[in-house]
Amino acid sequence: MSVGIVSAAYISAAILFILSLGGLSNQESAKRAVWYGIVGMALAVAATVLGPGSGKLWLVLLMFIAAAAIGWQVATRVQMTEMPQLVAALHSFVGIAAVFIGFNAHLELVAVQAMDEASRAALTGFAGVLAHKTGAEVAILKVEIFLGVFIGAVTFTGSIIAFGKLAGKVDGKATKLPGGHMLNAAAAAISFGLLLIYLAGGGMWALIVMTLLAFFIGYHLIMGIGGADMPVVVSMLNSYSGWAASAIGFTLGNDLLIVTGALVGSSGAILSYIMCKAMNRSFISVILGGFGNTTGPAQEIEGEQIAIDTDGVAASLNEADSVIIVPGYGMAVAQAQQAVAELTKKLRAAGKEVRFAIHPVAGRLPGHMNVLLAEAKVPYDIVLEMDEINEDFPSTDVVIVIGSNDIVNPAAQEDPNSPIAGMPVLEVWKAKQVFVSKRGQGTGYSGIENPLFYKENTRMFYGDAKASLDKLLPHIA
Repeated sequence: MSVGIVSAAYISAAILFILSLGGLSNQESAKRAVWYGIVGMALAVAATVLGPGSGKLWLVLLMFIAAAAIGWQVATRVQMTEMPQLVAALHSFVGIAAVFIGFNAHLELVAVQAMDEASRAALTGFAGVLAHKTGAEVAILKVEIFLGVFIGAVTFTGSIIAFGKLAGKVDGKATKLPGGHMLNAAAAAISFGLLLIYLAGGGMWALIVMTLLAFFIGYHLIMGIGGADMPVVVSMLNSYSGWAASAIGFTLGNDLLIVTGALVGSSGAILSYIMCKAMNRSFISVILGGFGNTTGPAQEIEGEQIAIDTDGVAASLNEADSVIIVPGYGMAVAQAQQAVAELTKKLRAAGKEVRFAIHPVAGRLPGHMNVLLAEAKVPYDIVLEMDEINEDFPSTDVVIVIGSNDIVNPAAQEDPNSPIAGMPVLEVWKAKQVFVSKRGQGTGYSGIENPLFYKENTRMFYGDAKASLDKLLPHIA
């Protein structure tokens, strides 16, 4: 494949990636956007593997087939509820790939610099590019290698810890070693010193020590962030993986990798910022402070949780004119989206206004609830974001909360000492009646008690969300 064809393929792939990102901003265009991304990636891989300078095609194809088989198995076995941790795990692959490529580039550079002029002149591919670099260009290359390995190593261990927290294999609470932020700052400062040593000819040992420090930073950074901030962490790690790929793109001189990494890095950073804004939290506070810092003791909750049975919920729904459904991670765990969609159809067929209220950080992944509702074929036009629907709760007859906790917690507004104080929430307690479908009386993922469950207009509809809704459906007129 000629250089011209490769360049055309790279440009086409970059355009398709941009179209894919743009299309994902709308539910109706999301399916088409995914196909843009698939075609763009296929073009990028084909152009890279078949382009000039590539070698050992048989080995590449063998690895490609093996990876595709593993990916197919993972994709078919992973449930939608496990998608957040899968995304976190995939970010770790990008991170460790950046580390390996950086080390390989360093070894290649050392080997080229050890050759005589005649041997260098005969080199081709990446080694040939290295052989013709000036002293200044080699210094820039070393910075690119160092940054790529550092960001990749942070992404790798950070993503593993995020995966563990989301999968319940690691404690979701924010935990730090004695010394807290100073340990991270010291590791970062030492890494900067190692960069200077590496540029001065420090060699492989400087890279190795820096990599170990970066592994620690990624581990300790994410361990210090609580479960309620995990959606932000996932998008942040997505950004890190993009910047790691972009840095390695500079190292390899691959323009498409630079562009693709920049797209992923910038979009992940923008998404993280949007989510932090939706939570009324500083991005720096989330990343460095973690979740759960309070200024004093939280307010005590008075009253008791009052349960309601299927007949009671059905009677209220049959009498209501307007209903708002608030889905959360509990709906995903119970795989109740189809039952929710069926309930929506029956209520709308009875002439009732039914809408969905989606909080920006509902679930454990941005857009988690939107994907589930789209899968159940809930009409897009009745799925509304928090800002669009929050002021409508006072005029709503019934709100059904399905597996949500922190995003409907009035303590965010009523308790200045609450860990989520100031966080914008769905003001469901302002409706005439609120039914909360949850398994038991436990707290949410962040471990914060919810005063909503004790309010006079709230009734607890205990049980598995899918089983509860299946019992409720026959009673809806």
